[in-house]
Amino acid sequence: MFTTRPTLQGTFGMVSATHWLASQSAMAVLEDGGNAYDAAVAAAFVLHVVEPHLNGPAGEVPVLIAPADGPVRVLCGQGVAPAGASVAHYRGLGLDLVPGTGPLAAAVPGAFDAWMLLLRDHGTKPLADVLKYAVGYAEHGHAPVERVGETVETVRELFETEWTSSAEIYLPDGRPPRPGRLLRNPALAATWRRLLAESAGAGDREAQIEAARRVWRTGFVAEALARQAARPTLDTSGERHTGTLTADDLAGWSAGYEAPATYDWNGWTVCKAGPWSQGPVLLQQLALLPDDVPEYGSADYVHLLIEGCKLAMADREAWYGDAREVPLEDLLSPAYAAQRRGLVGDRASHELRPGYPGGRTPRLCAHAHEVAEGGAGVSPMGAGEPTVARSPTSPVPGEPEISGDGGTRGDTCHLDVVDRWGNMVAATPSGGWLQSNPVVPELGFPLGTRLQMTWLEEDLPNSLTPGRRPRTTLTPSVALRDGVPVLAFGTPGGDQQDQWQLHFFLALALRPPVRGGLDLQGAIDAPNWHNDSFPGSFHPRGMRPGSVTVEGRTAPEVVAGLRRRGHLVTVGGDWSEGRLCAVARDPGTGVLSAAANPRGMQGYAVGR
Repeated sequence: MFTTRPTLQGTFGMVSATHWLASQSAMAVLEDGGNAYDAAVAAAFVLHVVEPHLNGPAGEVPVLIAPADGPVRVLCGQGVAPAGASVAHYRGLGLDLVPGTGPLAAAVPGAFDAWMLLLRDHGTKPLADVLKYAVGYAEHGHAPVERVGETVETVRELFETEWTSSAEIYLPDGRPPRPGRLLRNPALAATWRRLLAESAGAGDREAQIEAARRVWRTGFVAEALARQAARPTLDTSGERHTGTLTADDLAGWSAGYEAPATYDWNGWTVCKAGPWSQGPVLLQQLALLPDDVPEYGSADYVHLLIEGCKLAMADREAWYGDAREVPLEDLLSPAYAAQRRGLVGDRASHELRPGYPGGRTPRLCAHAHEVAEGGAGVSPMGAGEPTVARSPTSPVPGEPEISGDGGTRGDTCHLDVVDRWGNMVAATPSGGWLQSNPVVPELGFPLGTRLQMTWLEEDLPNSLTPGRRPRTTLTPSVALRDGVPVLAFGTPGGDQQDQWQLHFFLALALRPPVRGGLDLQGAIDAPNWHNDSFPGSFHPRGMRPGSVTVEGRTAPEVVAGLRRRGHLVTVGGDWSEGRLCAVARDPGTGVLSAAANPRGMQGYAVGR
């Protein structure tokens, strides 16, 4: 099978990330004696600098950790809703949805603290050693990818007239960043240098990391974030609002560890974050597969996967969240899967059909009912999701899109690392995009907007609730064989993440190996697709019942077969679906492998 690149193989270490500078920085840490956790932290902070339109320090991240000598764990870097972020408060402002931008959409930042915990508990390097790559690129500059400038161009007027602190960094000479000319963020470099200086005298490596956490949560960083949240800011509602985030919110939250959600399928065990993310959607899709899966890549096969995804996403809408208990055991039970599997027929469903796990009655919010029935809020651009909404200046999935009315959407990054000892990491950093909120002048980065994924209706699993996590689309993956971690993978893409990951995983599981190992690059390169038949997670939360978007490389007979089954098929660009990354380890031989997505000409795998 044709692939754009080889699947890398080696024995020392492998990294795959959505930007080559992050991949190479992580590899430099491995070469310097660091482990996978040290390398992942270094890559993450570089991604904040080189993909500022896709993530930032005040965003969030779920991390799956697969130690060589211990169980898989989830490190939750998703901050909670501030104490003042209630449905009543937002409704009192005349809002029906949480704005897609501005401080009202800001949860407690989660990414920084999660990376610090990972480094403290599992890493070996001092904080200064892993931060030096990001500090260098922020201070001395990097050559930005095209998407950074294209994103800034679409919000130029907003930056020049309203978010002027953002213009100082991203329009320094009145022009957006452009390839071949260095982009610097001296304010961000100064922030990290000050944080390192204030924590340097705390003691040993762990004590210094703890000191850095305190600086973030209660020191100058927290003070600046709280001041920014209190500044009236123009958002997607068309009004200027102040946020609810306070110094007490910042001081009172920390990242933490939890057990993964898992599902066993055909000798594999797939591990995901829990239902505060959309991670269990991948597990439900696996549970819905019949014993006799149709021929890989056929119209019957694609139809089956699309219809299973619709059912899993409907359950996500009715049951997933952090505001109420989620019946995950019932959602993944064989009896429930069998009942749901019976709903998949020969024709495409255009309905939103959540199930009744354990006999419970599903409840959808009023907005979800409205968009499912074709009322107000249906987005012709597809679920309000950045990777579906394509603009002339940002045609590649995985990149942000800014609508004509000034509404902005952002997307995500991903990184995977495996080291020579067999430690493995999968992480999906997101949020805190340059187009989400104004840059905090004193810090060089903006607040996030993850609260836009909650509903302004009480008593739902994903209701906006003080102290509870907004349900996120971020969903890295780790897969085991015979109880041993062998694969770490993931992708940006919001609601599309577990659609693209399912196709990738099955391409590995259902096709023969290459060079004696998993065909990572072939699975990434294979033509992919997504559907929008469910309420999107991003403002304005629309949906397109029955829609399917396939890559232009999809076989014509498959496209025709889908249309005969009632799917509303859009044929996109040849390389337009997914931004997958993956690393793997063969426990029998110790051979490591890696691959990265060619779409967007940005992701790279490195290793030896």
